[in-house]
Amino acid sequence: MKNPIAGGAGRAAPVEVALPHSRASQRRTLKGLLENERFLALVLLTPTVLILGMFIAYPFGMGVWFALSSISVGNPGHFVGLKNFVKAWNDSIFRIAFWNTSVYTFWATIFKLVLGMWLALLLNRHFRGKRIVRASMLLPFIVPTVLSTFAWRWMFDPTFSVLNWTLYKTGFIVTKLPFLSNGDWALWCAIVVNTWRGMPFFAITLLAGLQTINTDLHEAASLDGANGWKRFWYVTWPLLKPVTVVVVVFSIIQTFSDFQLIYVLTGGGPANSTHLLATYAYQIGVAAGLLREGAAISLCMLPVLFVVVWIQLRYLRRLEGA
Repeated sequence: MKNPIAGGAGRAAPVEVALPHSRASQRRTLKGLLENERFLALVLLTPTVLILGMFIAYPFGMGVWFALSSISVGNPGHFVGLKNFVKAWNDSIFRIAFWNTSVYTFWATIFKLVLGMWLALLLNRHFRGKRIVRASMLLPFIVPTVLSTFAWRWMFDPTFSVLNWTLYKTGFIVTKLPFLSNGDWALWCAIVVNTWRGMPFFAITLLAGLQTINTDLHEAASLDGANGWKRFWYVTWPLLKPVTVVVVVFSIIQTFSDFQLIYVLTGGGPANSTHLLATYAYQIGVAAGLLREGAAISLCMLPVLFVVVWIQLRYLRRLEGA
């Protein structure tokens, strides 16, 4: 702040003296900056950008470099282009893992959607003990994956399986079923466990969507003579499609990149027959120390998930515009 000071008797030129800024002016400056939308957005987004860059962008960039180089444990490596991707594609176990991942994701998502929808429709009704049922339904989703998978592994154990013992004692089988000792059986067992674990997420999300639907629409359909199935197909399902698409997108992403369940339940066995892309990438990249090939196998999941998510989001946008 500058104030002019006049001279003595004569008419001297004014002298400007700089005075220190007051705290009030500093507060006004800070308030003005915070009222600036661009500056405020920059302040609020900076911590998020730093965290995403540190824990997502940097590891992803390093993974891309690993996949395009000859790096291994103790060897910094050099650029080799797409050589690791070609080697992975020519690997028969990689093709088995890719097929297993597709089958595992498809059927687990279908089962979770159907059972989750059925459970959501059930919980949307009024009956005694509904709160207890809702609370207990979340247990599979709350229990840590490793702990619950160990319990399922004990139930599927070839020697001490409680399921085999129960089926044998009740007369349904005469020989033990090869739950985890046969590759096809083991993969379907993993699909069952994933369905059991992921169904509560579908049920709770779809239940939230069901409760936003106006009951007057169902009453009007009933007056027009529509039965329960027609009310669901022509009233509930069209209004529930946007929520369903979002839930399915999240489920596909989580299931396609699943690691813990298969790693604990089968470890990729027997004879590498139940490997998913995530577990095989871990075996090659971490256990064997071939970081380059493990990173290449992991990155093969990216284009598949991108295409699936892109198709579903386009469909969701079309639903919103309809």
